[in-house]
Amino acid sequence: MSNTLFTPTTLGKLQLKNRIVMSPLTRSRATGNVPNELMQKYYKLRSEAGLIITEGTSPSPNGLGYARIPGMFSDAQVQGWKRVTDGVHAAGGRIFVQLMHTGRVSHPANLAADARIVAPSAVAAPGEMWTDGNGMQPHPVPIAMSEDDIAAAIAEYANASKRALEAGFDGVELHAANGYLIDQFLNTASNQRTDRWGGSVENRIRFAVEVAKAAVAAIGADRVGMRISPYGVFNGATPDAKMDVMYLKLVEALNELDLAYIHIVDHSSMGAPEVSPELKARIRANFKGKYILSGGYDAARANADLDAQKGDLVAFGRPFISNPDLVQKLQNGTALTAPDPATFYTPGEKGYTDY
Repeated sequence: MSNTLFTPTTLGKLQLKNRIVMSPLTRSRATGNVPNELMQKYYKLRSEAGLIITEGTSPSPNGLGYARIPGMFSDAQVQGWKRVTDGVHAAGGRIFVQLMHTGRVSHPANLAADARIVAPSAVAAPGEMWTDGNGMQPHPVPIAMSEDDIAAAIAEYANASKRALEAGFDGVELHAANGYLIDQFLNTASNQRTDRWGGSVENRIRFAVEVAKAAVAAIGADRVGMRISPYGVFNGATPDAKMDVMYLKLVEALNELDLAYIHIVDHSSMGAPEVSPELKARIRANFKGKYILSGGYDAARANADLDAQKGDLVAFGRPFISNPDLVQKLQNGTALTAPDPATFYTPGEKGYTDY
């Protein structure tokens, strides 16, 4: 079997010891939205990955849509994350923080009293969301963002990128996938605007591009990646006829910024619609930076796709939850421990640091 997955590579100015990426995984352990010692232990245990990408971390009080997710806008959050990055670096790992503003995927019970639920348009996300106080609650109708709100949100991403470096991160991943704020601008189901932020493909990609520009200006292009989910249906996103054109236009715009990588979400292994293989191949061919593959990989398929030049790195998600020593197990062909889905989002160490 090919061994490419376990060979070193570079990402921006970083040396990575292998091509295995730990996917961003929401785990809801940040009590009070501040990273803690339990999280330090969890990430440090997984430092054998070439690159760790953290769980979605909000750049804004408005973006903390879920219960117990961390932020990157307060001093306490920076200090909490500093412990995490120190632990990972001491163990020889590399770590990016994923900046995730939840936008309309939110509930007031999960936010501070003065925070606002904002989105491109006043269209509620379908379905319900967990709140610690009242259990499952329907998503409320968000406030349609004004020009000022949009400018403020872009500035929050830039500020969070700077704070990420203060917290010791090697870089940031901008979460533009899975129906969260950046994706809400890309997607016609959530973006019904008729101004320069909606309608045409050029207008719909504008927010994603402006956020990327702001992050690059704040910390440098070699430290910024973006995650996208073409054809995704999570959180009420819906594919449209211009999807391929839009993502190719987005990639073109990101090329001009010299982003470090693009990270494609493919949840077809978990029953989501397949991402068009043709679109994936065209993004791969057109994007100048590194390309991170994801979606139900094992070592054999990862090596085959790397050898076929379909991508440069491969992200593993759920296997990392229950196998902190995943890199070793993949290398040795050892059987993997199955994760316990009942503990994916519960507070405490059960199903988190006790595997």
